[in-house]
Amino acid sequence: MGIFNLEETKRESGLSASELAQLEESVRAEFQNDEMMFELHLVRALKALKEGWVTLEEALSESVEV
Repeated sequence: MGIFNLEETKRESGLSASELAQLEESVRAEFQNDEMMFELHLVRALKALKEGWVTLEEALSESVEV
């Protein structure tokens, strides 16, 4: 089990399995060797998507920080 409750956050996000996989891959690329930072940034991205602060395309873009 990780530091954050990712499974619940993922379920609540409303994203498809494919969209979640894309987002996880994007965040993992930035934090390959740091599980805590990966989880933190994934949670932040999922919250930003859920709240409508960013689109999935923006979250996947390297030019936008969520």
